Amino acid sequence: QLDLVESGGGLVQSGESLRLSCAASGLPLDYRAVGWFRQAPGKERERISCIAGRDDTTLYADAVKGRFTISRDNAKSMVYLQMHHLKSEDKGVYFCVVDWDRFLCNAKAEAPQARDINYWGQGTQVTVSS
Repeated sequence: QLDLVESGGGLVQSGESLRLSCAASGLPLDYRAVGWFRQAPGKERERISCIAGRDDTTLYADAVKGRFTISRDNAKSMVYLQMHHLKSEDKGVYFCVVDWDRFLCNAKAEAPQARDINYWGQGTQVTVSS
């Protein structure tokens, strides 16, 4: 069983930055893809970023490209999401996720649905005020 615990969410002003962290335990992250989903108010969860386990390829949703950076530290079983230039539309609950590359982080496939992903954290709230 893989447990994921996010931290780092909070309330910030538009244009500010936040860094989310995700601590994994129970199974090693090696060779697994890690990523972040976001659920905005009234919307479905969507993948916003991931790192493939096999070759560290990173993918980003268009809405966050150039502003967010995902990273991982397998030795520490940690996943991070650095968010800069936050906008009001970035508000939502951010979930750390883990799965195999072909389900979570496949550059040749469409972004996965939330139901396709096996491991989830409990989520951390990010609120951006304008």
